[in-house]
Amino acid sequence: MSFAITILIGCVLDCLLGWPDAVYRRIGHPVTWIGVLIGWLDGSLNHGPDRRRFTLGAVTVAVVVGVSAAVAWVALALLPAGWPGVVLAGVLAWPLIAMRSMHDHVTAVASPLAGGNLQAARQAVSMIVGRNPDTLDQAGVARSTLESLAENTSDGIVAPVFWGVVAGLPGLAAYKAINTLDSMIGHRNDRYEQFGKLAARLDDLVNLIPARLTAVLFAALSGRFGRAWAVVRQDASRHRSPNAGWPESAMAGGLGVRLSGPRVYDGRIADEPWLNADAPDPQPQDVRRGLALYRRAMAGLLLVLCALAVVGV
Repeated sequence: MSFAITILIGCVLDCLLGWPDAVYRRIGHPVTWIGVLIGWLDGSLNHGPDRRRFTLGAVTVAVVVGVSAAVAWVALALLPAGWPGVVLAGVLAWPLIAMRSMHDHVTAVASPLAGGNLQAARQAVSMIVGRNPDTLDQAGVARSTLESLAENTSDGIVAPVFWGVVAGLPGLAAYKAINTLDSMIGHRNDRYEQFGKLAARLDDLVNLIPARLTAVLFAALSGRFGRAWAVVRQDASRHRSPNAGWPESAMAGGLGVRLSGPRVYDGRIADEPWLNADAPDPQPQDVRRGLALYRRAMAGLLLVLCALAVVGV
């Protein structure tokens, strides 16, 4: 039975239901469970000289990814055969795909921004970006929202779908473990430079293909493929990340706005290059246009999953 069917069921459930607050309050979320394990290992192992930190960081990666994949494999082994098992596997995949959550978070920024309530928009954008929202003007909020939408479409949706299709539920769970490791310990600072180095490099590796697939989706469904892809070819490699520049530059070219550029992190100015530098800054209405492009991209992704399910890939 095709892995694509399982992942398609999980995507449809997520689109329809998201991850309900009542369920979260009762049992939490698989990513938070992974986060608890990472936090415990971080607190227990992340100390000592650099070589020791790197080695124990590698141990942390192996334990977290191994446990996540093993739990998924055991859960699959306990499911009944045939279609009941496929449907239940889709239910297990459901919380690991964040289509609805991404849309809801960006909508929470788009609505007050369009209404002129900059303070509420800053508060909402603080939920999806790492920079200080108090330094962002209207264009800055719009720009950071579209950047987050583009990057998280790749990391939070296309990548888990890709690895779920390639390796089933264990592959999906392993990817989410790697991505969570990167978000928690893959930082370039004194504490995590060595301990989180392998996690960051592994996250870069597993996102290489999904980031480029996301760029194709955005460019193809933007209605201006030629221009969008020209921006990708020109600017994707200029981004500080080997992957994020692909979906972000496709979003910039598809919407006809400029993204990235200088920003403030931890009180310091990061002189990042512009993506689609000759275009204007995004305005509030461009965030809604970005959401519309996101919906088309997700519809395209679901159609691809349907096709894969039909042919039994």
